[in-house]
Amino acid sequence: MISDSESEISNQEAEEALSRCISQVRKNISTFSACSQNHSSVHNFYPSCENTQWTCGFWPGELWIAFYLTGEECFRSTALQQCASMENRIAHKIAVDHHDMGFLYSPSCVAAWKLTGDAAARDAAIAAADQLLSRWQPKGQFLQAWGSMDAADSYRFIIDCLLNTPLLYWAAQETGSSMYAERALAHTKTCMAHAIRPDGSTFHTFFMNPQDGSPLRGRTCQGYADDSAWARGQAWSIYGSALACRYDYKPEYKAAFERTSAFFISRLPGDNVPYWDLIFNDGNALHDGVQEPRDSSAAAIAACGFLEMAALTKDRSLEHTARVLLKSLAERYAVRDSTQSNGLLLHGTYSKHSPYNTCTEEGVDECVSWGDFFYMEALTRVLNPSWHSFW
Repeated sequence: MISDSESEISNQEAEEALSRCISQVRKNISTFSACSQNHSSVHNFYPSCENTQWTCGFWPGELWIAFYLTGEECFRSTALQQCASMENRIAHKIAVDHHDMGFLYSPSCVAAWKLTGDAAARDAAIAAADQLLSRWQPKGQFLQAWGSMDAADSYRFIIDCLLNTPLLYWAAQETGSSMYAERALAHTKTCMAHAIRPDGSTFHTFFMNPQDGSPLRGRTCQGYADDSAWARGQAWSIYGSALACRYDYKPEYKAAFERTSAFFISRLPGDNVPYWDLIFNDGNALHDGVQEPRDSSAAAIAACGFLEMAALTKDRSLEHTARVLLKSLAERYAVRDSTQSNGLLLHGTYSKHSPYNTCTEEGVDECVSWGDFFYMEALTRVLNPSWHSFW
């Protein structure tokens, strides 16, 4: 548990940490201006990739945060170059047949519109919202994650989509069409009802009955096992429920935030950065001489959620929790030497195989692009409470 007496990151420490991030982003421009950044590093260095992954919006998001904080032209021009690639991707429907339009277009094109008024970026983000609506399943009232829309084994949603629905709320505000928000509200209601267990832990994915839309079963595909709690999924639920409260403040959303937050905090190890699955702690994470990896990205995502809810409720204890997480990240997990890594945050985990899941193992104990982005976002939120996020 995080106590009131635990040390939190100071504004000066946050400024120093954010300055290091900006410096690293500036150095990465030469590598990732005309290409995308891979979802995770290899030996702590990101390779480049084509703009086909679900994570390709996070690098332009880092550029936009850096531009917001500094006003430097190099960040703006490179971010717009990245947005042009995102515009091309949605225009030609390149690897967009899934629900991750929010992850792709909120930190990139929505950010570009908010910060520069770029009309092409706005149009691309609205097109992405329309693409997200194409995943709508009326029977069950949810946005299907991936797979054929008429395949029973794909008739499911995942907890991550709570970070995709803000794109729909934004599109509703921009276009005046209530349909976007109505779908976001319905999906959120379905997710809250089924993906959160009674103890506050979460399923990664939940299957619905394609015949009548009734709930079938939850699974934790990227976690250790179906009855465990995947750390990043738990963090998505914390931030996602906070964002749901921003757009449509309901008591059940606030309750979901409190339950999932309490479970997450209760499973943190001594340094307050979780192992990749919350079934592990300081007492059982070492076996046969092998240490289970952490997922620093989960701490960064959760910190953003705590800060979002703190801004909504003026609850200083939530800000304290976020600052405690950030202090550990800045002191123990942040990259301080660019010769050792071109990322921002070490010890993330993308996909870890276990005896009880079917994951392809990659990006284990590496930098992960969303971890870098949400670390920057959380530090920015701490220092700029009035900042309007890209979500």
